[in-house]
Amino acid sequence: MGTVAAGVAASHPATARTGVRILEAGGSAADAAVGAVLACCVAETIYTGLGGGGFATYFDSRTGQVTCLDFFVAVPGLDGDRKPEPMVAVDVFFGGLPQMYSIGGASVAVPGVPAGLGEVHKRWGRLSWAEVVEPAAGLARTGVLLPAEHAATLRSCATALAYGEGAEPYQPGGRLLERDELLFHPGLDTAMDALAADGPDVFYTGEYARLLVDTVRAAGGALGSADLAGYRVAEVAVDHARLAGFQVCARRDLNRTVETISALPADLSRPGRAPGVAAALRNRGVQRLGDTTNVSVVDPEGNACVITTTLGLGAGVWLPGLGINLNSMLGEGELLTDDLAPGQRMSSYMCPLVVIGPDGRLVVAAGSAGASRIRTALVDTLLGVLVDGLDIPDAIARPRFHVVEDTVHAEAGSEPAELDALRAAGWQIVEWPEPTHYFGGVTAVGRAGAAGDPRRGGVGLLL
Repeated sequence: MGTVAAGVAASHPATARTGVRILEAGGSAADAAVGAVLACCVAETIYTGLGGGGFATYFDSRTGQVTCLDFFVAVPGLDGDRKPEPMVAVDVFFGGLPQMYSIGGASVAVPGVPAGLGEVHKRWGRLSWAEVVEPAAGLARTGVLLPAEHAATLRSCATALAYGEGAEPYQPGGRLLERDELLFHPGLDTAMDALAADGPDVFYTGEYARLLVDTVRAAGGALGSADLAGYRVAEVAVDHARLAGFQVCARRDLNRTVETISALPADLSRPGRAPGVAAALRNRGVQRLGDTTNVSVVDPEGNACVITTTLGLGAGVWLPGLGINLNSMLGEGELLTDDLAPGQRMSSYMCPLVVIGPDGRLVVAAGSAGASRIRTALVDTLLGVLVDGLDIPDAIARPRFHVVEDTVHAEAGSEPAELDALRAAGWQIVEWPEPTHYFGGVTAVGRAGAAGDPRRGGVGLLL
């Protein structure tokens, strides 16, 4: 497979171009990934934003060390002076069926994106913080064009995204944005300029912290100043699994992606592997939409930085004058557990990962969107590259299947022989009529190229 070329993979052309621009300026993988995620917060507000949370995985080519950082959202309530009001129920249509979500101030958890990006830059960045933020600030001043795939997501999620104060940018004049129309959030450039000048603390103890608290509380939430001041990025354990002689490294996510890779059948030849892969990938319970995005970056030295972030669906609670939507993670029912307490980090399916070869060098840097389908999308992509010998664009684009209970949801174009093998093993098959963002959104850079997921308008650019 050779060595990994430097490059960026993302779910919007502007995001990928931002990352490449930073690499060209001499930035590290961390610089480019941070800058690209900030560009996501302008270009991909349907999926993510400064009011959300996420995770980062970093590979240091010199030492071979892999580090995983958790900057996901935390449960508010450390101030102890306020009970949240009821959330706002909205129906989102997904796969033609309505799913109920909860948004509003009470759904807002403590944001982690600014702190997380600051920590990634502090540990592994080379350029100044202001240089890394500047491209996103520039995008915020002009707005960006909406890809067709993002427009389709907007149609699905309009009841949550085009809600309250946030309605106008997504449906100017009362009509939802369509493909290649301008997405522009007034005030977001002001927020980016302040972030560049004052650093991430501006949202936790600085100028915007009080505004954040007051806005959430006015909308019925419980977020307080102690929640913001007490938020910290956490370094978490790295799980490891072997796949076809390569080592996969990532955090332990809610779906335990790395453990799943260890549970794959020994014989991975097609089509016979399909039932064993389906058994390893089986999901249980409700399958939610999951608005998430990922950036994967490799720099010329072979360092890699993969960052996955999300807003949930977005709470529909916007910081006045700043164009920032806040997360709705407390309204994501499948992420709520009985033991959640103020200050505690919430769980997530997100799993940015790297694959290391027997020589200790990077093979793939990848992550995905798609809630519970993140694991499905990543495992299938890795099987395509590491086992089936596909290049990264083909591995990401090929049809996938996702398993819920005893049913295999097969994307249009799935291999007939694999579907026959699944039926023979007793699985129920639901064939989807066309490719769709239900099946995840992988972005990856590796020895076999760079690509974003066509299901999400993804782009891969090599330096």
